[in-house]
Order: sequence, then structure tokens, then C-alpha cells
Amino acid sequence: MHFEEREFLPVILGSDITAYSLARSFHEAYAMKSLVLSASKRGYIAHSSIIENRVCLGLEKKEVLIERLLEIGREFEGKKKLIVLGCGDWYVRALIESKETLSPYYIVPYVDEELLNRIVLKDKFYEIFEELGLDYPKTYVYECGKGNDLQLPFDYPVIAKPANSALYHYAKFDGKRKVFSFENEQALRDMLEKLEASSYDYKFLIQDKIPGDDTCMRVLTCYCDQNSKVRFAALGRTLLEEHTPTAIGNPAAIINEVNPDIVAAATKFLEHIGYVGFANFDVKYDCRDGKYKFFEINVRLGRSNFYVTGSGFNAVQWIVNDYIYHDLPEYTVADHVHLYTVIPKGVILKYVSDPALKAQVRDLYKAGEVSQPLFYKADKNLLHWFHAAKAYFNQYRKFHKYF
Repeated sequence: MHFEEREFLPVILGSDITAYSLARSFHEAYAMKSLVLSASKRGYIAHSSIIENRVCLGLEKKEVLIERLLEIGREFEGKKKLIVLGCGDWYVRALIESKETLSPYYIVPYVDEELLNRIVLKDKFYEIFEELGLDYPKTYVYECGKGNDLQLPFDYPVIAKPANSALYHYAKFDGKRKVFSFENEQALRDMLEKLEASSYDYKFLIQDKIPGDDTCMRVLTCYCDQNSKVRFAALGRTLLEEHTPTAIGNPAAIINEVNPDIVAAATKFLEHIGYVGFANFDVKYDCRDGKYKFFEINVRLGRSNFYVTGSGFNAVQWIVNDYIYHDLPEYTVADHVHLYTVIPKGVILKYVSDPALKAQVRDLYKAGEVSQPLFYKADKNLLHWFHAAKAYFNQYRKFHKYF
């Protein structure tokens, strides 16, 4: 396989599909191999021909992570400009908190710590949306360790989720889920009692459950340049989300679409707060009032980021053009209709109920407008393909069990 030498090198932190998607995007754009640091060995990462995978024990500890990054920084000092990208909230927070330490060696294309702390706390995020007159679900803030009357300003069913995902990562209790759905107050109280006994001590958000299935969800990816101007936006309509307890809510199949109102709302928010880098939003259409309501922001490219690259707008080029070549193109909205999927066609057609969307899926397959991030023709390692196929077809079992 042919690789080209570049003046920069991506250093990607993670071992999941996010990491592979980013490495594939770099290879598609620049014919280069990425350096991926992982806390454990993952088949389709470890055996990829487009990745140099270094497994580092203890990488989940911040001090170990930063020391490994500094070692790599010294290894490539004077040879390459290093771009470091995190594939999880914890990695990104560690990078942001260590920007000053890493800056002699790395480009760290994320917001600063002060802004991070304002917007990743979902209760603070909603306060800014309220200030700007933007739409979000009705929300009750439950404060752990304090008296809460649970007098909700909306009816059941409700959604419940942590306001601080980083703290929640370390909490352990029976029945823990990324996001909860409750039909009545007693079930909610039972969960909150277990939550209170765990290590989690911040706020928990209880929200009006917006009706509608997975197809009511939208995923929006925006890029803000170093002057906090939105330069790129890519919107997708979710067909199906993952439904396993630890991954619930992650988009599994997406069709690109265009909606200027959603992009305008996100742009207003991002430029108001002085955002830099990629932002990823979860949005849901509320049929009761015809509004699109924002759930949260991720301060990085999301797990399904390849829906951007696969549609013809390579996501990593925005980072490289901004930080390496200092030559960003004009404001761009991704407008090419394309299907991104990490699940087989049979799963999509079985579990999507809308006949029009099913027909669109069939048409996109016929037109060859489909991308599956793990199946990359340029990646010639057969072991990679084995592990990719195993993960892909295992989705039949997961959807049968959890959907």
C-alpha cells in the first residue's frame, strides 16, 4: 500500500469506530497512516493497514495519557506537526485541561477549559439556549444530595440523564444506563435512590419525553474556525439509533439532509459563545409544536462522524486546512444525499417503519450512495475485515435483543 509523507501526523486517542473513522478520513484525504493510541487492543484498529496502533496500558489515567503524548511529541519534534484528536469525552477533557503542557508539540483543536466547563454541563447549556431564545426540551433539574420535590412542569413519560457525563462515567449502581426513560414517578424515584447512593454528586436532568421514534432525531456537525466563525455544517436524519444499554442514542444509520433553520440556531449559539473546532449536536423534531429541539453538544466529532466524510465532505480537512495550511474554503453546507450505516441493510429495512424512508434506503443502495466506515477498500488487512464484519453482522443479534 502506498503512503505519502506529510508535514503533519494525526495522533488519535481511542479504539472504537470513532478512531477508525477518523483514520480512514485522513487516509482518504492525504494517503497517510494515522497513529492511534489505545488503552486496549481492538481487532479492527489493531489490524488495520492504515493505522499504526500503539496499545498503552493505563491510558485511562490522565497522567499516563499525557506522559505518553509527551513521549510521542519528543519522538517527532522537528519532524512533524502533530494533531491530537480524542474519541471520547474523557480524552477530550484531558487534552483541553493539558493544552499548555501539550502545546509545544501538538495542535489541540478544541475549546478552552473555561468554555468547556460552561457547555458540557447540560444544565448550563440549556441556560444559554434559554438566553438566546432557542428551542430545547422542557427540563426539571434534580440536584443530588438536596431536597427535590419532583413537581415536574410536564407529564410522564420522561427522559432522565446526567448533567455531567464525565462524573457519571465513574458512578456505579444497578441498572445504570446512559439515558433513562420512565413512565411514572415511582420508577423515577427508584432510580434516583440508587443514583444518590453512588459517587455521582452533581445534577440529573429530567425532561419532557418528546414523542416519536429514532427517525425524529437529527445529528448536526459544525466546524468553527479559530476566529469562532461557523465555516461548515452537515445535518443528518437518523434512521436508527443503537439500543444497547451502554450505547443507546448513538446513531447507527443516517441519511444526509439540509435544514437551514437548524443550522441557523446552532450557528447563533456557537458564535455567541466563541466556539472553536468541531461541535456535534443531537436534535429532535417535536411533532406537537413543529419545532426542532436541541438536546446537547459534544465538543468533538461524534461516533458517527463518517456520515460527513462519506457524503463527500471530508471532515478532517477542515482541521488540516485551518491549522496546517491556514486556507479554509468558503462557508459550506453539506448538501449531498447519502446513507451512512454501521448496521446491515436488512436491519434498517426491518426496524425502520416509515415506507418512504425504506424506499429511500433502497434507492441509495441502488445508486451506490452508501458508506460503511469500517469497510474501506484501501485497507487490505484481512484480519481488519474479519473484525469489521463481526461487529457489523453482530448488529442483527443486538437489535433483536434490545430494540
